[in-house]
Amino acid sequence: MHIILMTPAPPGSKAGNRATAERWSGLLEEAGHRVTVLTHYQGEPADVMIALHAWRSRDASAFFKQRFPGRPLVVVLTGTDLYQFRQSHPDQTDHCIELADVLVGLHPDVADDLPAHYHEKLMTVLQSAAEPKPRQTPLPDCFEVCVVGHLRSEKDSLRTAFAARLLPAESCIRIVQAGRAHDDEWARRAEKEAARNKRYQWLGEIDQGAVQDLMSRARLMVISSVMEGGANVVSEACRSGLPVLASDIAGNRGLLGNDYPGYFRVGDEADLASCLRRAETSPEFLESLRQGVSRQAEHFVPAAEQAALIRVVDYAFSVTGSIDSP
Repeated sequence: MHIILMTPAPPGSKAGNRATAERWSGLLEEAGHRVTVLTHYQGEPADVMIALHAWRSRDASAFFKQRFPGRPLVVVLTGTDLYQFRQSHPDQTDHCIELADVLVGLHPDVADDLPAHYHEKLMTVLQSAAEPKPRQTPLPDCFEVCVVGHLRSEKDSLRTAFAARLLPAESCIRIVQAGRAHDDEWARRAEKEAARNKRYQWLGEIDQGAVQDLMSRARLMVISSVMEGGANVVSEACRSGLPVLASDIAGNRGLLGNDYPGYFRVGDEADLASCLRRAETSPEFLESLRQGVSRQAEHFVPAAEQAALIRVVDYAFSVTGSIDSP
């Protein structure tokens, strides 16, 4: 099949949507499909469209369905779709969701946040991570904690730095954050925090190899998001055996499991500071986090993600009955 894969993130972007689009393109092409990744849709024909982000791909989705009404449309629901745009722009977002023949959630509990009449066409694809680098020896002079991801409000990106301020003087925790600032204001905030907080360092945007080095060396990762559709960095942490402290939101619970011991209250730096200190001082607690992520690792291998994508495409054609080329 010829598949158009829509993403709002342009070529060269390190945004999660771009990484997902390029990974999915490779997995689908390995399975024998032909894939075109687009950021702007101008009516090009295809057998099926997969649109990442209901809100940001709403115009492309509508245009595709207008031109090829019998062709399958798959819409992938991101965290901002589920927890922001369905509230702030419900008509436009839900119209795109209604148009979809198949909806894709990036964690297994997405149905809990959608009306029941959408559940019949909802499927799950867990994002995979590549084979991780071997674990490196941690830095001996500190307890290094990494935070990985673009700095923006949905990620509550400086919460870990704020938590570090509350740690006792004897703590050896150091927070190292990697990721591009969403705008100049976020850059100013990160730079100001680094200047005043001796426990915090902001690296800015670094390449994937440097991110992998950081994750393979760190003793712990924090994911502080207030909303997530299913963060790929969770998959990476699980595959690398990197313990995680995660905000208690549906997107994190859906990937790590309800019995995972490392959740903290959303936006609560005091609760996060308590968890950080416990991880630093209790080998038993840190080991329970490591075992928790390791148990989930098998769900995030590329072969599992590829199989799920193939099921989505096959199901999309089964519900539309469309098998010939446009």
